[in-house]
Amino acid sequence: MKNKFKIFIIFIGCLLFRLIPLRAPNVEPIMASIMPLGRKYGAFIGFAFGFLSILLYDVITHFGTWTWITAITYGVIGAFSSLYFKKFKSSAFNFAVFAFFATIIFDLITGVLFAPMFGQNMWNAFILQIPFTALHLAGNIGFALTLSPLLDKWLASEQFFILKRRVRIVV
Repeated sequence: MKNKFKIFIIFIGCLLFRLIPLRAPNVEPIMASIMPLGRKYGAFIGFAFGFLSILLYDVITHFGTWTWITAITYGVIGAFSSLYFKKFKSSAFNFAVFAFFATIIFDLITGVLFAPMFGQNMWNAFILQIPFTALHLAGNIGFALTLSPLLDKWLASEQFFILKRRVRIVV
C-alpha cells in the first residue's frame, strides 16, 4: 500500500509542477520520475505513469490530437526505462544518459515526425524544435541528476518518510 501511495504522490507532484503558471516550456519532472518508477515497478507502471501524466494534464488544460501522440510516446519511454535499467544500474549518470537519448527521441517524434499533421513541413519543424529541445534536455538532465536518484532511493526504502534525528549529548 505504501508503494501505491508513493507512486500517487510522485504523480500528483508532477502534475502540480506542470500546472505552475509561466514556467519554462518542457521543463518538467515526468522523465525524472518515470525512470526510477520503470526501474522499480516495471514496464507497465512506467508506461502508465508517462501516458497518464500527459493525458491528465491535457484534459485539465487543453486536450487535442497531440495529446495521444505525446501520451503514447511518453508511455513507451516509461516502458523502455524498465528495460534500460535492467541492463544498467541506477545512478545519476545512467539516469542522465537515459534522459538525454529519451528526450531526443521524444522531441523528434512529437515535434518533428508529426509536424505534417499540424500543417508544417518536417524541415521547418526540425529547425524550430531546436531551442525547445535544448531547454527540454537541460530540464530533463538536470532533474535526472538530482530528482531521479532521490526518487530511486525513496522508492527502494521501506519507510515512507525518512527523518534522521541526531542526538548530541553535551557533558
